[in-house]
This record gives sequence, C-alpha cells and structure tokens, in this order.
Amino acid sequence: MKLKPFITLLAMTSAVSTAWAEDTSNITISGFGTAALTRSNSSDAEFARPNQLAGVTDSARTGVDSNFGIQVTAKMNDWLSFTGQGLVRKNVTDNFGAELAWAFAKAKVSENLNLRVGRIGLPVYMISDYRNVGYANTMLRPPIEMYTQVTLESVDGVDAVYQTTLGETTVSAQLAYGVTDSDNRGGFTAKFKKVSSINVVAENGPFTFRFGRVDANVTVDNSSNLTTLVTGLAKFGFKSAADAIAVNDTKASFTSLGLGVDWKSFVVQAEYGKRKSASLSIADTTSWYTMFGYRFGSFLPYFSHASATQDSPRTVAGLPTSGPLLPYTLGANGLASASPIQTSNSLGVRWDFYKSAALKLQLDRLSPDSGPGTFVNTKPGFKGPVTVFAAAVDFVF
Repeated sequence: MKLKPFITLLAMTSAVSTAWAEDTSNITISGFGTAALTRSNSSDAEFARPNQLAGVTDSARTGVDSNFGIQVTAKMNDWLSFTGQGLVRKNVTDNFGAELAWAFAKAKVSENLNLRVGRIGLPVYMISDYRNVGYANTMLRPPIEMYTQVTLESVDGVDAVYQTTLGETTVSAQLAYGVTDSDNRGGFTAKFKKVSSINVVAENGPFTFRFGRVDANVTVDNSSNLTTLVTGLAKFGFKSAADAIAVNDTKASFTSLGLGVDWKSFVVQAEYGKRKSASLSIADTTSWYTMFGYRFGSFLPYFSHASATQDSPRTVAGLPTSGPLLPYTLGANGLASASPIQTSNSLGVRWDFYKSAALKLQLDRLSPDSGPGTFVNTKPGFKGPVTVFAAAVDFVF
C-alpha cells in the first residue's frame, strides 16, 4: 500500500497533541508491541512472516516477530469519532518502517449500527482486527500456512458493522467495500479493486463461530517477469497459456470459517480457508490450522497443527517441454507452482507475568513439500523440515 508513513504519522501526532491540549477527556491513546528474538536450525533458507523480504536462519534476529503500534481515537461527540493506528515493523523491505494501518471516521447510527469511512481493517481472518497485537493472541504468531494466503490487512473504503443479540447469542455482521494496493516482496504492486467482504461472528458463552468472505479484482502490471512471460507466450502462439497466468482485473476470493473456545481452562482456536482465482499465478489453495491450549494459573501451554495445500494445477497445459521456448514453460510453471505447500507443528507456552505483558516461547517444526514452502531466499537443494524457535515479550499500554 503506497503511502508516506513518517509524514502521515507525524501529522497524526501533531493533530493528537493539539486535541490533547484542548480536551484530554475526548482523546484515547493506546499502544502495543512485541520484542522478539527468532532463529532456526537451517542456514539454507530464511524463515519469514508473510510478505517479509528477508527472515532468519541459524542466527537469531529481532525483525521477524517484533513490532510496535500506537492507536489514537478522538471522540468528537456521542456519535462521531476518528481513529488512527500507526504500525512499525518489517514488511516488504528488510528494514523497520512505519505505516498507517488504520485511519477512519466512525459514525454511530444507532445502538446497533456503526458506519466507518477511511482506511479500515479488512476482516480476512478470525483475528484480523488484532493480528498484529501479540498480547491479544495466544500464539506467538498466527500460523503462517493460513495467514500467507491473503496478505491484505486494510482497505480504503467504507464498512458497516451491525450487532444484535438473539437470545443468549451475540451476533456481529460486518460489510466492507473499497480499494487497496499491496506492495509485494517480489518487487511488484498488486492493485485490488472492487474489494468486498462479509464477516459474521456469533458468540455464545465460551464459543465463538465465524464466517468470512473477501472478493476482489486483482491487477499486476509492473512485474517484469510476469509481463515478459505473458507477452512472449502470446507472441509465439500460446495465447491460452498467456491468459491462464495473466493477472489483469482477475477475480479472486477467499472464504473462511473460524471457531474459538474458551471454556474453563481449555482454549481452542481453529480456522479453515479456501482461496480461488481465475489465474494460475494466484493459485487455488486450501489452508487450515487447529490450536489447543490449557491454562495452569498464569501459564498457558499450547499446541497447534497447520497445513497449506494447492488445489489448482502446478503446471500450465499446452506448453513445449523442449526447444528454444522451454524458458517460457519453466517460467510459467514457476508462477503456477509458487504457492507454498507445507505443514507445521508448533509447541509453545504463554506466561502472563504482568497485568499488561506476557512472555511467550514457541517452537515450530515446518515441513515444506514440492518446493520451499513459506521459506524465502532459499539455497539450491534446500528441503525441510526446519525447526524455528522464538522468544517474545508482548505488551499493551
């Protein structure tokens, strides 16, 4: 998403300072962060979060799982407020950078209905609203197999949130529409138009059920690799293959289900998602995870299993298997097979040692299949499994 983060955050800070000086009762400032060290047992590939340019090998680094955020809300009156959230993390580049995660106006239409306009969080996943707030999550990080499927976190547009109670069940429904651009670690920008989403959450006692769907039209027009392949294949008479990998106003969707249980000392969290698109360059996938935890006082040990598989073909039909056009075949098949296939098992523990801070230790065993999986900057011959260890302190204020 293109923006001028430091200028934007500076302007936000100035506006908040002015408002604070005028009326502190209408300004709420909160923050969150994670200070983490992460390392793996491999020097042949780097473990990274979704859309990070570089990750960690067998030398510990702070950048993979660390972040810091500030959120400011200014309440103008009983029905109108403004919210901005700034986030510092490593994303797309290998340097910490600031970004404007949220910036919206919120109108309270009734006791049940709120409207928001601006840059709003996109409810792709069960924990989309607080995926960057480590303290709000049991696990040290969301399972990468699931959360790498759609890397969009916000949209510039409008949404409506309606909440009601049906007996003992609280139901929330969110509808959103807008546009957004997403910079990719591959050096290109994906442009998303006609982004629409629906997010329905039902809470009853210790149980939370969720359904979500996001639809969008996607265009990638500044990838030299994709442009060369599409143009070349069409030029040499392979128009159907060129169309199969092109990403030009391509329809794509992501549909997901979620379950949360917090009953007595038991904690369960699970999600299941299906990604579909009209281009082989954005593969159809199935991803899911399940996490089980049990509280012992201030300690919460947990275990999770996650999986990502590809449903669409990993090769492009009708292309030559030898001769001078073989590089085009290899390039097209590389795009069609770029989606990670991987499973992982994670074991961790959360210790709430302070009222607003928690220490987490997590050990992941990741097993990529038919390629590098979610790992980046891999060396020739790399194959898993790989063990990743991380220690983090999450905090809020």
